[in-house]
Amino acid sequence: MTGGGLRAVVFDLDGTLIDSAPDIWRAANAVLDEAGLQQVSFEQSRGFIGRGARVFVERMERAVTGGNEAARTDALHARFLHHYERAHENTRIYPYVPEMLAALGAQGLALGLCTNKPIAPTRAALRVLGWDGVFASVVGGDTLPVSKPDPAPLLAVLEGLGVTPVSVVYIGDSETDAETAMRARIRFGLFTEGYRHGPVEAMAHAFRFDSYQGLPDALGRLA
Repeated sequence: MTGGGLRAVVFDLDGTLIDSAPDIWRAANAVLDEAGLQQVSFEQSRGFIGRGARVFVERMERAVTGGNEAARTDALHARFLHHYERAHENTRIYPYVPEMLAALGAQGLALGLCTNKPIAPTRAALRVLGWDGVFASVVGGDTLPVSKPDPAPLLAVLEGLGVTPVSVVYIGDSETDAETAMRARIRFGLFTEGYRHGPVEAMAHAFRFDSYQGLPDALGRLA
């Protein structure tokens, strides 16, 4: 068993375990094309990620129209969810993630998932990746009335795992994830190769890493 009283590890998904930005971009431009609106660049789309699908669509809409109109936002959001659930062709798992998940499971750690990705696209991605049975507790961006950085979704994952905040580490890649962990009073491990917008030093974290090859050992050192 990993030291430090650690009983579970909870992960973010997009930008943490998988790089789905190319497929999110493709879904975004499919929606914009349907609506007869100007498309966005990959870098623009990547910058919209982090606060869930609704905020992504609002940011996208503002970028191409200069503002948000409620009815248009609702329509764009609905179509985005349609494409998002089906966009998997260009999504890739970050190196060493499968080996890392297997190693943590072998150590007896429970695994959870807390993402702002809506639950339907989350479940679809897990099926495509062959991860249906990997995470014992999964909460998506629309599972609860609130999403990250509100701590409620992360605490709901812990409740599903039957563990307390002091026995958990949350692994994420963004400012949203860092704030969520802080507000939930849970130790945070920062994956530095994801979708963060600012410098690593500006984000509170217990430790950071750039390769999943070393994560099991990093968790062991928390003791």
